Amino acid sequence: MPSFLLEVGTEELPATFVEGAIAQWEAMIPASLKEQYLTCESVKVYATPRRLAVVIAGLPQQQPDREEEIKGPPASAAFKDGKPTKAAEGFAKKQNINLEDIEIRPTPKGDFVFVLKQIPGRKTSEILTELIPQWINRLEGKRFMRWGDGDIRFPRPIRWLVALLDKEILPLSIPNGSETISSDRHSQGHRVLHSNSVSIAEATDYAETLGKAFVEVDPQTRKTAIANQVKVAANSVGGEAEIPEELLNEVVNLVEWPTAVVGTFDADFLVLPPEVIKMVMVTHQRYFPVLDTHGNLKPYFITISNGDPAKAAIIASGNERVIRARLADGEFFYKTDLKKPLENYLPDLENVTFQEDLGSVRDKVNRIIANADRIGKQLEVREGELAQIKRAALLCKADLVSQMVYEFPELEGIMGEKYALAGGEPEAIAKAIVEHYLPKGASDRLPTNIISQVVALADKLDTLVSIFGLGMLPTGSSDPFALRRAANGVVNIIWSADLPLNLHELLKDLTTDFVNSHPNAMLGLIHHLEDFFLQRIRTLLQDEKAIDYDLVNAVLGDEDIEYKERALQDLLDVRDRALFLQEIRGDGTLDIIYETINRSTRLAKQGDLDTGELQPHAVINPSLFEKYSEQAFMEALEDLIPNTQAALETRNYRQLVTALAAIVPTVTQFFDGENSVLVMDSNPKVQRNRLNLLGLLRNHARVLADFGAIVKG
Repeated sequence: MPSFLLEVGTEELPATFVEGAIAQWEAMIPASLKEQYLTCESVKVYATPRRLAVVIAGLPQQQPDREEEIKGPPASAAFKDGKPTKAAEGFAKKQNINLEDIEIRPTPKGDFVFVLKQIPGRKTSEILTELIPQWINRLEGKRFMRWGDGDIRFPRPIRWLVALLDKEILPLSIPNGSETISSDRHSQGHRVLHSNSVSIAEATDYAETLGKAFVEVDPQTRKTAIANQVKVAANSVGGEAEIPEELLNEVVNLVEWPTAVVGTFDADFLVLPPEVIKMVMVTHQRYFPVLDTHGNLKPYFITISNGDPAKAAIIASGNERVIRARLADGEFFYKTDLKKPLENYLPDLENVTFQEDLGSVRDKVNRIIANADRIGKQLEVREGELAQIKRAALLCKADLVSQMVYEFPELEGIMGEKYALAGGEPEAIAKAIVEHYLPKGASDRLPTNIISQVVALADKLDTLVSIFGLGMLPTGSSDPFALRRAANGVVNIIWSADLPLNLHELLKDLTTDFVNSHPNAMLGLIHHLEDFFLQRIRTLLQDEKAIDYDLVNAVLGDEDIEYKERALQDLLDVRDRALFLQEIRGDGTLDIIYETINRSTRLAKQGDLDTGELQPHAVINPSLFEKYSEQAFMEALEDLIPNTQAALETRNYRQLVTALAAIVPTVTQFFDGENSVLVMDSNPKVQRNRLNLLGLLRNHARVLADFGAIVKG
């Protein structure tokens, strides 16, 4: 069975595009082959900075022959008095069939004409010729460009095209203005190590042939080689390599034939904070740091060269000059910044705009202090801690106007911690300055102490309330102020630290403050914010806590305002109830109570009992009982009360579910036993009494969840 090779040769591609293109082709190409009824044994995508390629093994010579049923116009339009109309003739002509081949068949929408068409399989080579331009043109990424006088858009100019079906060239042309890129079997080797073109004899020879031209086309092989070389290079200078995964993934797509080169820098630079040195190495220069056995930096770095290994000394020397200059700049900024205490930077924040309608970063700091004070008091933190919280809030943005952070914005917070400690601030305050930015992403760590947690919450809530207040809500993928991440951070901090924070009350206070100071604030600000938080809670429960969607609905409600407010009033409770529901679904306990509670919940909607009522004596009239099952139901509800109270006070939902399971046989007798009753009795008083019994059971169960939202497994 034939194998096929496609290689798109280009100028050097951005590393981020290469990584994304691999993933796109791995999904796109098999799917498009399947759409064309083409099977294959394997699809292997290759990529380097100068090429994207795919080798498809085990293709058939052509599509299989197939039958396809095609639906035409309604029979009433296709035939009149038993004779074909122009509609039938047009359908037959379009499908290239005889009128005798048309069949009339009934459908839910009436009789229609059909034809069962025999479609011969097309040659694989023809189909590939049509698919290849689609594979190239459908790639997505940032900053596509045009070149020459053509209209093709790609991250870098396309310079050659290889298309082989086994040993034969698949003729293919891509016009681009006055230039036409035509396929052949000639590729390009490594720019430095093999400057001549490379002829590929057949598709399956691709990786081997390019390897002889010093191009390793398999990204995974390059990745393994780079990691191994970096480790060996670090060991050669008595150290251990630090290999950040993100850097490794980037470097893989910057080289075609990797060579690890060891460089050194003046050990005097090690007086700089290690974060500064690593920032220069990793983010700016794409070097791998070298550590000693205690995890401290050594005065070495490792770069991955795409050049001639014989010129390693020259390559190292050039990189050493670059890092020496960068570290010298860093040393100057650091020493200059340390000449004054962190607090002295605060006036300069007045010259930095946070947002045009929200004032300067100094104005934001004032709001963070006020928010932090309010949060600290709600959490009833000790006076000493509250003072530290307010001090940390005051200083949390000060390093933004330091020279170091101006030069290296990625060090925000990190340098604030260093400068705070150097100025004699307590460790908890210094830590809060760096940790108040956490979490910065879904997998980031979270603030570790109450000082950091409160300042982080205060900062994120200020951003959310302020930006929402201006009506700048995130839409689709557009979220320039990272509001989703901020809201996720608020929820995750509360959950991780078990903070008993009433977010509903807090948002009410903060939005009131904002509206009072901004008369043109968005209408319904509190409702928009609360709905936004509920969306984030829903997403976090499903995606991060792995809670089934219907159980999330059961703890958050759908249009149930009471449940929404309850969730925002106690985020710990909504988390615990969701986790508990998932647990009892897994161990089968939920099945024991589901049918009974769900049936009661559905019927209780026919009544008018307040969902907060739990006391039978307040709403049940025993004199209206006609069957013993009603009395037994009421007594069981009375026995349920202490268990429900325990759940409300201590979140002991296991005790509540055990009690609900115990009431199931009694309710079953009420519905279906010898003493069963007709709930919707003709006597309205009796009917209401029975609906109230069911409503009470529903209300006790609602302390855990809205069982009406749970889907039977």
